[in-house]
Amino acid sequence: MDESLKRAAREGNIVELYASIQRDGNVLRQIDEMEFVDTPLHIAAAEGCFDFAMEVMILKPAFARKLNQGGLSPIHLAVEKGHKELALHLMQNDKNLVRVKGRLGETPLHYAVTGAENLDLLARFLEACPECIRDMATTNQTALHIATRNDNVEALELICRMLRKSDYCEDVVNQKDRNGDTALHIAARNNQPKMLKLLLKCKADKLATNQAGRTALAIACELNNRESIKILRGWRSAKVLSYQYKIRKQMFKTVTKASEVIFQGMDSISSEDRNALLVVLGLLLTATYQTSISPPGSVRQGDGSSNSDFTVGQSVMDEVNFLLFYIPACTVFIVAFFLTLGLLRPFPHGFKTALQVLLAFLAISFNEAISFIAPTDKATDVINLFSVLVFVLMMVMCVAYRVSKVSVLFLGCWLVPDLYGPLQIGAYLIIGCWLFFSLYDPFWIGSIGIVGCILVLYEFNDSWMVIAIVSVPMVLLALFLLWLEVVQ
Repeated sequence: MDESLKRAAREGNIVELYASIQRDGNVLRQIDEMEFVDTPLHIAAAEGCFDFAMEVMILKPAFARKLNQGGLSPIHLAVEKGHKELALHLMQNDKNLVRVKGRLGETPLHYAVTGAENLDLLARFLEACPECIRDMATTNQTALHIATRNDNVEALELICRMLRKSDYCEDVVNQKDRNGDTALHIAARNNQPKMLKLLLKCKADKLATNQAGRTALAIACELNNRESIKILRGWRSAKVLSYQYKIRKQMFKTVTKASEVIFQGMDSISSEDRNALLVVLGLLLTATYQTSISPPGSVRQGDGSSNSDFTVGQSVMDEVNFLLFYIPACTVFIVAFFLTLGLLRPFPHGFKTALQVLLAFLAISFNEAISFIAPTDKATDVINLFSVLVFVLMMVMCVAYRVSKVSVLFLGCWLVPDLYGPLQIGAYLIIGCWLFFSLYDPFWIGSIGIVGCILVLYEFNDSWMVIAIVSVPMVLLALFLLWLEVVQ
């Protein structure tokens, strides 16, 4: 690069830039052909020459991804030198510039995490390209590791808030660096209580071990960091934590394998094929739902007599024909329902959760419609078995990170009161085990514990003994667990 072009880049002289191009029309192409070089965009980014940088970006977009001899891209330099506005405009032209790896494999996001003054820049990076949080440096460190090492609580809080809305929260927060340390290990070693709380709320694994075989709690104990020990130990004993950890890991491993068998290759479907499949599945759901409210032969109508042997609204079909018709219909609905849930995985987290909750309500309505028109109690029991199957499968998908906990909660709390005898007891046991081993955080256990109290009151509202023996302890336990969540 000639000296006049370098000087123009340092001074932000756009007139001199075009004068250089007039003297040699290939001047920018010659620079681009070099593998590692300080381009005019690098120089302008380092100096904060906004207009000049944007002009070069238009003329030669490839410069934005090129690394100089120091292993840095223009956006790296803009972040490093504190030219935040310039960094943001470079990103707006290409959001994936946030993921360009430079020296030591560090991205512009990693550079932004190191300084507390870059909080607004960090937020814009994460908003424009949420996937950048998964990028690792050559030492396997993520932005979480870097924020924790630099004691940047505000940056860690921002990252954790974004991660909790994603489907890859646990993968990122439990990522191990080259020494096997997670961000939780680092926070425990540096005695950072506030960071420990943020990471634990973000599903950090307390029992993850580093290469030395130590957990975060073991590190805190070695250093006698009492506050960190208290936070990491929580209200459960080490044996309970260990047992729960082993069961949960085995459950997740088994469920993930089962999920891969069912949904293998689904994530690689193109957007066009995905949209077409969603239309077809939507038609199947609509058709089976319409069948549930308009059965063949219609339903029985009332004649004004109170001595009738049938209930108004029940199907005119006998029990056998009813089941022969509705079992295939339920099967179609269930398959279409779960394929739709699986296809929603790449959607934005909030939008996907809203759709899953709506689908859960659709399943509830479908179940209620069929149960209402069933001609006999035995037919209703068979339909309820299918409902339990739907609920169990949704719990399985929830563990495999394809279905939101909220949608499963709505569906389960609606279906359980419709069951009777062993089916109802079994459903409560399934929900209890699922809560303990899968939804293990106090907020969900406490919240659904309160819902369980409401269900008990609903089922046994004529028995004060049951209310006293069952409901009161459940309320106290639920409130205690919710209090722990708030305190921690």
